[in-house]
Amino acid sequence: MSSRNSQQNKAAAREKLRVEREKQAKKDKARRQVFVAGGVVAALALAGGIGYAVVQSSQPGYWEKAAEAPLVKPKNTEGADGLTVVIGKPEAKKTLELYEDSRCPACAAFEQTVGEQVRKDVDSGKFKLRYIGATFIDNGAKGEGSKNALSALGAALNVSPEAFLDYKAALYSKALHPDERVDSFAKDDYLLKVADTVPALKGNAEFKKAVEDGTYDRWAMDMSKSFDKSGVTGTPTLKMDGKKIDTPATPEAFTAAIDKAIAGQ
Repeated sequence: MSSRNSQQNKAAAREKLRVEREKQAKKDKARRQVFVAGGVVAALALAGGIGYAVVQSSQPGYWEKAAEAPLVKPKNTEGADGLTVVIGKPEAKKTLELYEDSRCPACAAFEQTVGEQVRKDVDSGKFKLRYIGATFIDNGAKGEGSKNALSALGAALNVSPEAFLDYKAALYSKALHPDERVDSFAKDDYLLKVADTVPALKGNAEFKKAVEDGTYDRWAMDMSKSFDKSGVTGTPTLKMDGKKIDTPATPEAFTAAIDKAIAGQ
């Protein structure tokens, strides 16, 4: 082979190698661009997802919206806001304030042991009963049952004071009151099941619609705020003439405590 041909072959080989390197460099560049673009898209998607989650988390929930909804006051309430719930004979000179949370196990125990005596005293005119409902267990144990049950109590109060007391007793009954960690009262179906044990509410279409529509949800939220402003920190709490009464564990202890409070002792 001549020296000239050898040089030409070497030159051709170098040119071929250069062309192949340029092609590979273009492929590598294109691949890097795809990776960069993909990374940008992924980053944008992640940022968008985080942004959406932040926006969603900042949106008011159902009960926050309910707190701003138009107020519908149940019948048988007093005051411009409908938050004064006083039940009993007008001639009764004393008023017992009762603070309760529907999910509260201590309230259930109180109602199961002393509730019947409270009702007898109200019916006899010994004192009037003022009810103040709370919903703080929804925050502690998580859930919506306290608020939902309070709204349903508003629907019962709209039927009659007697229906309200009967429904409250049913909600706290041993057979129907759930463990506070089980949020059964958050379900309208369960609240209606409890209502079926109350003659005035069983088959009551107006009551059922009010529960399912959340007619008194705003009222329940306002009542809860009233409790929060009362200075009471636990339930059940009993007061007469602004003075707290130690929660009695028996009907006899309740009668003794009430007689003492009525006498101003």
